[in-house]
Amino acid sequence: MIKPDPSVVAPEHLGTVHMVGIGGSGMSGIARLFLANGITVTGSDVRDSNNIQALRDLGVSVHIGHDADNLGDAQTLVVTGALWQDNPEYVLAQQRGLTILHRSQALEWLTRGSRLVSVAGAHGKTTSTGMIVTGLRELGADPSFVNGGVVQAYGLSSAYGEGELFVVEADESDGSFLLYETSVALVTNVDADHLDHYGSLEAFDQAFVDFTSAAKELVVISSDDPGAVRVTHKISGPRVLTFGEAAHADVRLAHIDTTTGGVTLTIEYLGTKYTAQLKVPGRHNALNAAGAFATLVGLGFDAASSLAGISEFGGTERRFELHGIRRGVSVYDDYAHHHTEVNAVLSAARTVVGEGRVIAVHQPHLYSRTQHFCGEFAHTLENDADLTVVLDVYGAREDPVPGVTGALVSEKFTDQSKVAFIADWQEAADHIAAIAQPGDYVITLGCGDVYRIIPQILASLEATE
Repeated sequence: MIKPDPSVVAPEHLGTVHMVGIGGSGMSGIARLFLANGITVTGSDVRDSNNIQALRDLGVSVHIGHDADNLGDAQTLVVTGALWQDNPEYVLAQQRGLTILHRSQALEWLTRGSRLVSVAGAHGKTTSTGMIVTGLRELGADPSFVNGGVVQAYGLSSAYGEGELFVVEADESDGSFLLYETSVALVTNVDADHLDHYGSLEAFDQAFVDFTSAAKELVVISSDDPGAVRVTHKISGPRVLTFGEAAHADVRLAHIDTTTGGVTLTIEYLGTKYTAQLKVPGRHNALNAAGAFATLVGLGFDAASSLAGISEFGGTERRFELHGIRRGVSVYDDYAHHHTEVNAVLSAARTVVGEGRVIAVHQPHLYSRTQHFCGEFAHTLENDADLTVVLDVYGAREDPVPGVTGALVSEKFTDQSKVAFIADWQEAADHIAAIAQPGDYVITLGCGDVYRIIPQILASLEATE
């Protein structure tokens, strides 16, 4: 795994920038902003995608596959943490002595001089960022932004705005959220994750203490999440606004109703109650909306107008995203890769599926996470889904670990009739088509490439009509 090197400071002039892994939502968003700065951008990735085609349409030369020749005459290399140290483009850049920036350092370069709103947390970042951006645009503030997912209403994961605010999804997985000069910090939660990087819960918490204490103006943080509460007690310096269902929250969720298939919420702030209906399902999205609301009112925007603006948010790609309906079976995809996120997504699905069943298709992400949390994933999937298909582990940046497969999750189910571990994707798709009934929701879950099985699932469903 390539981690950001804090000793590297991005120069004022980057020259031609080559981006390895340019097709990801975050990287492609950064590429767009480099282009807007008049910088020539090239890139490479392991496979083609809609993001890459969109960049090509803007004139970016993108190579499929990694090869040293792809580097061309670039002066700066931008990489993601998902790359291996032996990536040929990375190795050649080192040999040439080029400026090598982690994705987060490239984002720091882009945000210099801005009034920065950084959104962090183990989960909820992408949706919360999208809600803040949507709210600000509805309020006429026109922020710049870089999100980890495409905001569906805009078809973009990044854009420059005319306003002074710059909103970013800040990644805590490798500590890179500490690189930014944050004015306003939103922390959705501090739920233990990425312990492969931090080594301990205490170190994970301390990173959030450092992140929030460095915010120049304001910290918005959950009143409900135990980790966030631990961090709140240690914050020093900036003003703090808490949000959640706790009675003492500064922005209190007084009521959440998910019985109608959507989400209606009432927020109490400074003695006044404000009600709105969201366009995205799930109790967790009421909490995300409360955090976004606290951020906007903390910035000084009108409360009623802020909530009205947030309620216009229509979702981001790979967050409970419908991909198709075949013979009455709806097939969704979600980025959830932590057991708490999986619980939130499946609970949201339960509120809208009606008489149908929820069938989860879980792709474990990282060998370390699977090894540490296989029991938690199994408990969540068994309790929140009617049936589950577990695929094999998506290793991403990690080498395989002997004995660590998706079977670790399926074997932890108490009721084995509710789960099947199927490593072969076509067999998995055929199995899903065999068990799915009209009215059911099939939901792929994971931050790897599990969404790529969706065409196979849809085809298998069609073949059994």
